[in-house]
Amino acid sequence: MKEQCIRLNNATFYAYHGVLTNEQASGGKFEVDVEMFGDFSKASQSDKLKDAVDYEKVYRFIKELVIEKRFYLIESLGTQIAESILKNFLSLNRVIVRVRKHTPQVGGVVDFVEFETERTRVQKDPFGRD
Repeated sequence: MKEQCIRLNNATFYAYHGVLTNEQASGGKFEVDVEMFGDFSKASQSDKLKDAVDYEKVYRFIKELVIEKRFYLIESLGTQIAESILKNFLSLNRVIVRVRKHTPQVGGVVDFVEFETERTRVQKDPFGRD
């Protein structure tokens, strides 16, 4: 079966991530995009949520990480999101996560800085070989 993709685009949060003390105190706008890859043919045929990736649950995982935890770096935040999604949604084979931090403090005018990471589920060899 050909790999299929579900995208969750531009989930927006106000959070308190950053290296600088004032970023941690005042917070800022963060956006997250997630591309989720897998075989969604069963859900396509059954039209039942139990056979699909529940993207409301994916959103809640993202929201919890972005709002309830603190990270110095968006690289750490994006990696945690990607790994959490793969760990908790076993029907997914691969995820791409992008995290944007608006108006970063870089000494000039920048709309946002963005980090992208991709994670793939490690497939176990049924014969125990590495």
